[in-house]
Amino acid sequence: MIVSGSGHNGRVSTTSLPAPDHAARLRDALLAAAFTADGLLDLLGAPAYAALARSETVPALRATRGEAPLDTLVRLFLLQQPVAYESARAALPLEEALADGWVVRDGDEVRATVDVRPYGGPEGQDWFIVSDLGCAVGGAGGASGRDEAMVLGVGGASTTLAGITVRRPVGSALDLGTGSGIQALHAAQHATRVTATDLNARALDFTRLTLALSGAPEAELRTGSLYEPVGEETYDLIVSNPPFVISPGARLTYRDGGMGGDDLCRTLVQQAGERLNPGGYAQFLANWQHVEGEEWQDRLRSWVPRGCDAWIVQREVQDITQYAELWLRDAGDHHTDPARYAERYEAWLDEFEARKTRAVGFGWITLRRTDSEQPSIVAEEWPHPVEQPLGDAVHAHFERQDYLRRHDDAALLADRFRLADEVVQEQVGLPGAEDPEHVVLRQNRGMRRATKVDTVGAGFAGVCDGQLPAGRILDAIAQLIDEDPVRLRDRTPEAIRLLVEQGFLEPVAE
Repeated sequence: MIVSGSGHNGRVSTTSLPAPDHAARLRDALLAAAFTADGLLDLLGAPAYAALARSETVPALRATRGEAPLDTLVRLFLLQQPVAYESARAALPLEEALADGWVVRDGDEVRATVDVRPYGGPEGQDWFIVSDLGCAVGGAGGASGRDEAMVLGVGGASTTLAGITVRRPVGSALDLGTGSGIQALHAAQHATRVTATDLNARALDFTRLTLALSGAPEAELRTGSLYEPVGEETYDLIVSNPPFVISPGARLTYRDGGMGGDDLCRTLVQQAGERLNPGGYAQFLANWQHVEGEEWQDRLRSWVPRGCDAWIVQREVQDITQYAELWLRDAGDHHTDPARYAERYEAWLDEFEARKTRAVGFGWITLRRTDSEQPSIVAEEWPHPVEQPLGDAVHAHFERQDYLRRHDDAALLADRFRLADEVVQEQVGLPGAEDPEHVVLRQNRGMRRATKVDTVGAGFAGVCDGQLPAGRILDAIAQLIDEDPVRLRDRTPEAIRLLVEQGFLEPVAE
């Protein structure tokens, strides 16, 4: 089975792409003109900047009527409008840009050949994502300008995956289905060696441009499907934003992987374990089917390869009609002949009916290679707002699983804990009531979880400052509430374990 990566399809375009020979000079010119994420916001203003993200370009066109180099670059590379030759020469090393193919001359005007989009790195870096014209969300064409042959730019899925990825110094990283190279660009900041793969060699050319124009180290670029290009090589980090859409056929292969149902995502996950080094992470975005008579959590747990811990987070669920309509609109089918639209809609519903699919889930799947005989596999639904970036929170989740695996109840009571930062307590009850109906602990960081606790749990969490062992704190609470301390010690470790697992309490290292 041949499966293309996110942001392109397997059909190679005959359109030539720019050469990266003078990318450093072009980068210097873009930075000198403040063609950066911050510079765009300053130039356009918040309303026009937000409108551009919605693929509405009129406010941005009005805001770039000036003759400053930044105005010219926005019109040229983001709004994809022709600009005067003299204006382009004032903003760019024009002869080199023409020679390398970043722009072309048409009489007295210059046009861009690719979309170049400022992208702010996690530590304030000024990066640039290069993609096909009209294929970056918020570009001149926006989502509606996509064609199946195109390499897409930055979208919500790309930034979500970048935000949840664990960022630790590693020796090797693999970006599978790299598209325009966004994940490879992030990985290049903390991996000694980055390998980026894609079915389409043209997409790898875009990755090369993205890295060069962003001033990042080069990656090893390999053409092929799934794990085929890397053979039996192993990595410390694997990331993939695959073409995960569950659809009948593979008409738009930049989003439809060409396998039936959710088999593409399942294959990526199942085959990741053997390609991870000990302690390594594999992180994916995925869609999965909710199948009649089967719990989705059980379905996803069956994907987890032997020797790996897993954290599976379902962020959204759509019924099959919502899901079909979303992706029919994505393809522009709602603008076609009504009979043709109805025919394609029927095909989606037929496919789901044949597979007994009632809904489709979307979320994140993270694996960590541990080779433990007692793997931790957590599958949960969390549709609530979170704080990005979440990479540190993901890393901490697996660290907590290690801790809990090593500590039985007696060891928990002997350990000391501290309340995590920015956890607040809320009391819920009727006005004027002597006691609250229940107490809620709420996080203001990371996953932003909330959990109900009883009086003992609230009191215990409130005094955890890392000074006293948990057992001694419970003994003091037992004395205050006139309860048998032995019974309290017996029944409380489960609650402590939950508070640790969810990140409300942190073990204090000796």
